Amino acid sequence: MEESAGEGPIDMSRVLNVKPLRTLTPVFSSPSNSSSFSQGSAPFVCVPPAGPFPPGVSPFFPFSGIPNQSSGDHTPISPAVPINSFRSPEPLRRAANGNAGSSRRVNRNNRGVEEDGYSDDQAQSSQSRYQKRKKGGHDKFASPDVDTDVMVENIFQSYNLVQFEAARLYDGDKDSVGYVLLVFNLLRRQIAQLEDTKEATSGQSRRPDLKTGNVLMTKGIRTNAKKRVGAVPGVEIGDIFFFRMELCTIGLHAPSMAGIDYMSVRISQDEEPIAVSIVSSGGYEDDVDGDDGLIYTGQGKEMDQKLERGNLALEKSLHRGNDIRVIRGIKDVGNPTGKVYMYDGLYRIQESWLEKGKSGSNVFRYKLGRLPGQPEAYKTWKKIQQWKDGTITRFGIILPDLTSGCETLPVSLVNDVDNEKGPAYFTYSPNLKYSKPAPRDPFVGCACNGACLPGNENCDCIQKNGGYLPHIVNGVIVSQKSVIYECGPSCQCPPTCRNRVSQGGLRVRLEVFKTKEKGWGLRSWDPIRAGAFICVYAGEAVDDSKAQELAGENEDDHIFDGSRTYQPVEILPGDSNNAPNLPFPLVINARNAGNVARFINHSCSPNLFWQPVLRGNSKEFDLHIAFYAIRHIPPMTELTYCYGMVPPEKADCGKRKCSCGSPKCRGFFY
Repeated sequence: MEESAGEGPIDMSRVLNVKPLRTLTPVFSSPSNSSSFSQGSAPFVCVPPAGPFPPGVSPFFPFSGIPNQSSGDHTPISPAVPINSFRSPEPLRRAANGNAGSSRRVNRNNRGVEEDGYSDDQAQSSQSRYQKRKKGGHDKFASPDVDTDVMVENIFQSYNLVQFEAARLYDGDKDSVGYVLLVFNLLRRQIAQLEDTKEATSGQSRRPDLKTGNVLMTKGIRTNAKKRVGAVPGVEIGDIFFFRMELCTIGLHAPSMAGIDYMSVRISQDEEPIAVSIVSSGGYEDDVDGDDGLIYTGQGKEMDQKLERGNLALEKSLHRGNDIRVIRGIKDVGNPTGKVYMYDGLYRIQESWLEKGKSGSNVFRYKLGRLPGQPEAYKTWKKIQQWKDGTITRFGIILPDLTSGCETLPVSLVNDVDNEKGPAYFTYSPNLKYSKPAPRDPFVGCACNGACLPGNENCDCIQKNGGYLPHIVNGVIVSQKSVIYECGPSCQCPPTCRNRVSQGGLRVRLEVFKTKEKGWGLRSWDPIRAGAFICVYAGEAVDDSKAQELAGENEDDHIFDGSRTYQPVEILPGDSNNAPNLPFPLVINARNAGNVARFINHSCSPNLFWQPVLRGNSKEFDLHIAFYAIRHIPPMTELTYCYGMVPPEKADCGKRKCSCGSPKCRGFFY
């Protein structure tokens, strides 16, 4: 027995002797106009715990212990408030040209876009898991004591990456956009390399692109963070991207999954949304309307679309007539499940209507027209597809295949500039020939019976490369190295091994074409991603005296000289250890025999870099020169590399006027 303040003793047995709720029989009140109750029932009475209590009902523990309780003094409980009334407001409440932010809304009706072979659901779940790993626990790789967060921090410390100042963070330029994309792709490839060494988890997708984008946005390595209508500084029409997160980091399109990006503008005292960019990549029923038109479908798949969010923004843009950036998603020839995103310039909405979609639901349709006077982008891509399909003939073509079948893909010879019928005669050969025995190297390769797998500690080739394969999927190199070691003739792995990238031939469709000022050049019909393998430099390896003889005869147009000084092309602060380092001076003469590499011209702002590749071979020295893409290269863009600098004592020998046209042109090259 216990006593409550100001009250008599309480019989605790009344509290302890309680039946479970499931043994109680519910009773209900009789109609208000009824004066009697059904047999065995009692009037339904609802009494608040604090009273007042009707006759015959007494308070029970612990409510009987409430001091100074008055039967007439109690506060009624307020009506329940629905949970959805506490929903966060829509992200429309932003000032005009406000910060881009992440713009990441998870909504099943949002217009989602497939990204690099992954669906929206995979991307969403992958990022969700990454967010959880950041808060607690680590993502362990096969390599001991290595996780993504630690690796990312090490990269940032080694490169001394710093956040942009406010001016470049919110309003970028070509240099800042190029820098952000360079860092994005370097970091993404290194994360992918580490994840390759980890065993795959069932149901878990690996998304190094999402991890990279998250890190860069958090670290402030981004630009054009201020949303804007119209063109984005530093982004040119025809630029290509292989990941949606790239669009986010440079401010071209803020949502990482939604197809419509919009912002709010103030009209007198009110605000309304307007669209600033859209991504059209085949996820919805979009149609091409001529060469410069697009029929775009609004967001929402599961039911009738509503005039809200992105759809409302597009409708408002129709009436305001503002410019809208259009990014086209096209099939990636190097990855059938992936997409390439091409910036196609500025469009305006001309009309809109509501119609029945293929699913039977009502969908909004918007007709957009491309503004005149802009360079061609998507139109060029469509034309290339027609060349490949044979529906139209490439204008100016001289030979459909310059290689006569020596390469895995044909290489066209084209002149649409003048009447020249082709370059001087040479023998096409995809191989490098050593005229005399070269210095021997102890690298003899590996003994892997199957393909060399990432994380295999018993593979000698992998160990020579620092414990990792130098390439990730699709033959993309992780980063420039002083030298990389490939499997070769002495290795037991098959020709399909991932560590034989430079031995597999061409991977993109190339053409040799006549330039206006630089003779013959090389370009690609296909989009090329950063780090992709292009070709090797074939020809005859000669000694330095022979190279000097060729230079004296002014016949060094098709010479590769590895003895020159080259700077690392992926120029980042603190990065000075990855310049090419040949085991011996290698000079290749491709004047009489060679491959497509002999047509690669010089540029002071190149889009290719060369990489020494040493193949495992116990019989002879097997050193080769491979070319890779520094950054993403749009179709029909000339491929170039830097020819390097000569020592001061040879500065006057072979110096020529440079016509690369780069804003950073030195005015000469060797």
